[in-house]
Amino acid sequence: MVGPKYDLVGNPLGAVRATFERAAAAAAAESGGGDPVAAFRGKDWGAGELFRSFLFEQDGLDKVPVLDASKLGLIKPNTLVRYRGMVQDMLGNEFYIGAFKDGSTWRTNKFTDFSPFSMPHPCDSHLWERHLFHCVPAPGQNAWTLESSPGPDVCTMAGCLTTEQREKRKRDGDNDAMDVSENGPGECSSFSKKAKEDDVRASSSSAEMALSVPEMNGGDHHIPGSSFSCLVKVYDMPESQVKLNDVVEFIGVYTFDPELAAPSDNSDDIMLDLIEDVTVQLPPSKVPRLHCLVWRKLSSHDFISRPPVVEPSPSLLKGIRQSLLSHFTQVLGNDELAAQFLLLHLLSRLRNRVDVVTVGRLSLNFTGFNREGASIFGNQLHTLIQRLVPYSQTIPLSIEYLNTATLQPRKDNKSGRLVTGVLQLPQGTHLTFDETLLQTGSLTSKGVENTMLLKNLMESQTVEYDFEYYKLEMATDVQLLTLSEGKSNILPSDLIVPFRPSSVPAVSAGSEELKSWRWYIATVRSLLQSTEPETYQMIQDEMVSAMRNDRSLGCSELSRWLTMAQIMASSFGEKSLSMEHWLMVKELERLRKERLQ
Repeated sequence: MVGPKYDLVGNPLGAVRATFERAAAAAAAESGGGDPVAAFRGKDWGAGELFRSFLFEQDGLDKVPVLDASKLGLIKPNTLVRYRGMVQDMLGNEFYIGAFKDGSTWRTNKFTDFSPFSMPHPCDSHLWERHLFHCVPAPGQNAWTLESSPGPDVCTMAGCLTTEQREKRKRDGDNDAMDVSENGPGECSSFSKKAKEDDVRASSSSAEMALSVPEMNGGDHHIPGSSFSCLVKVYDMPESQVKLNDVVEFIGVYTFDPELAAPSDNSDDIMLDLIEDVTVQLPPSKVPRLHCLVWRKLSSHDFISRPPVVEPSPSLLKGIRQSLLSHFTQVLGNDELAAQFLLLHLLSRLRNRVDVVTVGRLSLNFTGFNREGASIFGNQLHTLIQRLVPYSQTIPLSIEYLNTATLQPRKDNKSGRLVTGVLQLPQGTHLTFDETLLQTGSLTSKGVENTMLLKNLMESQTVEYDFEYYKLEMATDVQLLTLSEGKSNILPSDLIVPFRPSSVPAVSAGSEELKSWRWYIATVRSLLQSTEPETYQMIQDEMVSAMRNDRSLGCSELSRWLTMAQIMASSFGEKSLSMEHWLMVKELERLRKERLQ
């Protein structure tokens, strides 16, 4: 264990070096003259374990500042930060000199862009590799999700401030500024000296980063979200553990070195020669680097601040369900039937995929909306959904939008980069399409292509990515709600529900209610469902009987009934489908079809 002189937030690289040198010395003693660091390739020698213990067992996570666009000029390079973002592009692997022998001592370059020590040439060394991910803020991420990961106030963390910021605070009369790092004089390596010398340069360049970041959306104003991005370098990770569009929290060393912004004058710099060409498109003067020590995929539960510690019992979930359904009914102008279907829709998720058949999806089309209705009820719905789910967007579907928006992500083979599109989304995103803006007009070839992309998303929950020489369908899980005057011909939804409000909504929800509803939705969507054999047989008999009585019923509609029944059971906190839930769904379907007549 590293002693208390190492500040894991202010000086993470000091801890990395100390654990490496200790492990290398121990391995050398055991190897009897062999190569002591050969076994460290692709493995953690104790540094990752040290930081995981600090972050998750010693409550250190709340002490780590969050890296975002607003803090680029504040956070000092080579300190520990955490970054939450979506993997927008996977840039392959990068080779680097992971360890080298300096005299009789083995040293490591892991978690850095350049060697912190002068590397003898030639020298004994090991070539290791790391994964490169280009990450961006998750598209459509709603503001309330930031409450779950506020991090400390970086303005009060003197050890993580740049020199420029510390000087400003001193001029402002703040005498509390101090270096958080507790390293003694003996711990000041050439690397830490270099970092101090570069503080002023890094500070001014960090400020430039905040003002001048490359556009990741190909210049398409239809694509929302911040253009701030981060190049994450991940170590010791097996292939396919992190996938494209995953939302991940990376915790690691934030680096910025002005030397990386331009070619080095040192032709003998081996580390520079190994830097991947694709990163030239992501200059460090604009895109910060994060060398990841610990990472974790994020689910909806990870965005909920102070979730209840109680078990999600059916009695508890039933009570929350009732309050949420009541609120939906008020927002929808006392249309209780529409509220019931909205609840099922928001609790749906893709549970299985068999060939081209998707199990669990439940897209919804509310008809009876005109522009006036959309401005009242549509805006209320949009605001409500925004406050309940982590990611959501509303798309104004018009002829102009279809003809001009870039929905499809595409690979730019000249730069080696994936250019994002509107439909490159994290799993669990909710999309609301407002068709009340749709008027008579002609679709261009791009408009036709965008229409087909949306239909494909509706029907198969896949998005086609354009790799120039071929196209690849990527699986997704997106909730889709359409507001239209009549049945949408562009977006074929699973459920068509005529909307019939009887009052204008004037309702709001308190913060505690919203927190309980968020927890309820995240919990219910994660419940596993099963069906007892006896119940399954009874439902199967009901399906056969229904098909005999109504020849228009097809397998897709019966499958949807079963999906709705499973969601209905989950909405009450039940993990097993019962006939009661099946009959409730049949009654909802009867009422819905009455409205369609």
